[in-house]
Amino acid sequence: MRKQRTDGQETRHRLLAAASEVFAEKGFWETTNADICERAKVNTAAVNYHFGSKEELYIEAWKYSFEKSMNTHPADGGVSPESPVQQRLGGRILSFMQRIADPKTYELEIIHKEMANPTYLLTETIQKSIEPINEGMKSIVKELLGDSASEQKIRFCQMSIMGQCFGPMLQLRHARKEPDAPHPDGLALEFGVEEIANHVTRFSLAGIRGISEECEQVRKSLEKNKKEEKLQSGSNL
Repeated sequence: MRKQRTDGQETRHRLLAAASEVFAEKGFWETTNADICERAKVNTAAVNYHFGSKEELYIEAWKYSFEKSMNTHPADGGVSPESPVQQRLGGRILSFMQRIADPKTYELEIIHKEMANPTYLLTETIQKSIEPINEGMKSIVKELLGDSASEQKIRFCQMSIMGQCFGPMLQLRHARKEPDAPHPDGLALEFGVEEIANHVTRFSLAGIRGISEECEQVRKSLEKNKKEEKLQSGSNL
């Protein structure tokens, strides 16, 4: 019984590993159970036996790939929560870039295939999985901006940071997967991930500092106007 249980776990693991690769390469609609079983080197009935359907395996394969990626590149980048906020931001930016650039992670490519030809099977799973990461980044940005910043300012800064990460890291990921392919727009290939992450962190901190100062000026101006209005109202009595 113990050997059967161990064999079953191994087969399930092999299916998840194979499925994450095949779904990343071909997308859900072009992938068959036979493709996955051939890659996993298991019986063609194994998908239905272990997961019930291709749809359920699709969801579980994305979760498997995402969890593997997060274990390799933790969201905090290995920076302690007690560290200065600037270091915590740098850790999250570096981790995010490492996950994008790592050719051995497949969750991002599965998402790209899903966006191009949607099944809507992953929507809830992806939202639940990335929400803690987004909230962690949002909390750091909010701390940097200060209490004067609006929700819109926080979201805009968060969006800007993410945007700086995607472009160069997607270039680097493509180059790592296909080193012999031409890369005409290969500026990011001239630098390492850590170099780019350090620049993005410094650039983001400077931008956030400028926006924080603007927000504080607006807050002080509003307070001044309120005081003047109050004084004006008192003098008219």
